[in-house]
Amino acid sequence: MTLVRRDLVAEVSADRAVDHGGIFRHPLRFQRLRLDVGVGDVLRFGAGPVAAAG
Repeated sequence: MTLVRRDLVAEVSADRAVDHGGIFRHPLRFQRLRLDVGVGDVLRFGAGPVAAAG
């Protein structure tokens, strides 16, 4: 287990393309650090009003 401190917010891009074998063809890609957004400003993955896909 690796413990981390959640101090930074990163923007990522994602594509939902899946090949015939069920493998994601385009994984997440790092875009940039969001220095204008704090950790407390962002909902945790799947914590919003809509369930996370997957």
